[in-house]
Amino acid sequence: MIDLSLAQVAEITGGALGDPADADVLVTGPAFLDSREPTPGGLFLAIAGEYVDGHDYASRALAGGAAAVLASRPVEGPTVVVADVQEAVGRLAAYVLAELRRPRPALKVLAVTGSQGKTSVKDMLGAVLADARPTVATYGSFNNELGLPLTVLRADPGTRYLVLEMGARGIGHIAELCAIAPPDISIVLNVGQAHLGEFGSQANIARAKGELVEALGPHGVAVLNADDPQVAAMAARTAGEVRTFGTAPSASLRLVDLSVDDFGRPSFDLVLGEEQARVSLQVLGVHQAGNAAAAALAAVEAGVPLAQVASSLSAITALSKWRMELAERSDGLVVINDAYNANPDSMVAALRTLAEIGLRTGRPTVAVLGEMRELGAASDAEHAAIGRLARELGIDRVFVVGAGANALRDEHQTAQFHESVGEVIDGVRNNVDGTEVVLVKASRAAGLEKVAQALLENDAEKEAER
Repeated sequence: MIDLSLAQVAEITGGALGDPADADVLVTGPAFLDSREPTPGGLFLAIAGEYVDGHDYASRALAGGAAAVLASRPVEGPTVVVADVQEAVGRLAAYVLAELRRPRPALKVLAVTGSQGKTSVKDMLGAVLADARPTVATYGSFNNELGLPLTVLRADPGTRYLVLEMGARGIGHIAELCAIAPPDISIVLNVGQAHLGEFGSQANIARAKGELVEALGPHGVAVLNADDPQVAAMAARTAGEVRTFGTAPSASLRLVDLSVDDFGRPSFDLVLGEEQARVSLQVLGVHQAGNAAAAALAAVEAGVPLAQVASSLSAITALSKWRMELAERSDGLVVINDAYNANPDSMVAALRTLAEIGLRTGRPTVAVLGEMRELGAASDAEHAAIGRLARELGIDRVFVVGAGANALRDEHQTAQFHESVGEVIDGVRNNVDGTEVVLVKASRAAGLEKVAQALLENDAEKEAER
């Protein structure tokens, strides 16, 4: 964040001071939403939601050290009142970013989108760039019209790289985000079936994701997946330079000599022209190799040498929470918590990783699977396909949670069905003995992270009794 007086905030956002006497109050910290975790000198966003009204917590935010409040109605304390807080913080973020880009060397914006993997790539890219220069990256999956401005406003004059994850639930959404934060480097990973129910077709998903490369100027760089035809075709939609990654021989950065260890951690070489560097990831899933290649190419285009990129990637031990998190109980039970989100493509990748671990280690495999949301009319067919895949892969036991995943159970006749998370916790606990590897995966709304947590807490309780 750059220091701004409250009068400047009002002018930038098109708002009005709650009290003209507060015009000189200085905002020195980022914007924030949670009054329980106030940012000293920051700007509290009082958003009136369906269940919680941020205006009711403005006084707590100010008492905790916030400099002022951005609100849609007057509150007690230094305030800028605007018609729409979300729109106003977008304007503020756009202004601050433009100011941060004035000096040379300018801050560089890297943006990533895709149907799956974008959070992992954002995490990898953020870690690699942070090893090189001061970097700010999106927290978790704060990738919408509110989360993105909050990330931008965490940047300050010392920031050199700003890594933004951009999500979309419709055509035009990414274009709106790019209007706030125009990218220098745009990374498009894939066009899958996430949010198919909202977009209506994969063609519409491709159209929406491609807005990220359309936002580039002639000096920008589009980093595209050479192995995804719908992404590769986006080369025609940008004025920037096009660079590609993948296993295809034509890719600018090629991923070769891929192997995985017993727990599905991939190792591979990255080949860029005459350069070659070995990467051994510490995160699970062969699909993470492609994610790492995307992050690597973007980092190279941002000015980081390939050898340094490879070293940084190999040092990453964890991504955002509940994404292929591996933990081992004292009795040997292995739990893979991938419960943050799910769509057909990520579900396939997770199940294949589980099957590979079982094959390599000889461990029985257990999958606890819940609903994949936002698939629209394709929902039953996609859940059924996952059930068939689990059967074909030879997953030893499958637990299905929730009515929305019924079609999955129908295609895997030996699967145990449970209506609720509480029921499946008891079911899984009573059917594992420490020799298995357990995958937990569903869309975020299913809350299946509680299953993984319960399995590990059970171990902690036993340890405490000893």
